[in-house]
Amino acid sequence: MPKVTAETAEGTRELEAEAGRKLVLVIEDGGVDILHRCGGNAKCTTCRVEVLDGDPGEMQEAERNRLALETGLAENVRLSCQVHVGGDLHVRVINQSSVRGLDPGPRPVEG
Repeated sequence: MPKVTAETAEGTRELEAEAGRKLVLVIEDGGVDILHRCGGNAKCTTCRVEVLDGDPGEMQEAERNRLALETGLAENVRLSCQVHVGGDLHVRVINQSSVRGLDPGPRPVEG
């Protein structure tokens, strides 16, 4: 079972992930209040993470197109709603509801 190390505002969490599961759901179900304002549809970028280690897989068109609209993002920034965990990952969660003072948004669907 893959492991996800998530650096958060509260410290580092070690999470177990079912292979193929969306990273945003692994993080949220691991107790991290990650933002996902658009419900996991690659529309808002609030669920972005910085990939510090591991292979998040190939970026698909929806994610690539959405991130292309942003300026100043590092090359290792990904949308956690578009990453399906395939192996161990080490990420930094960029936006948390407790830090931003926002409702997390609708829960992304599995799949």
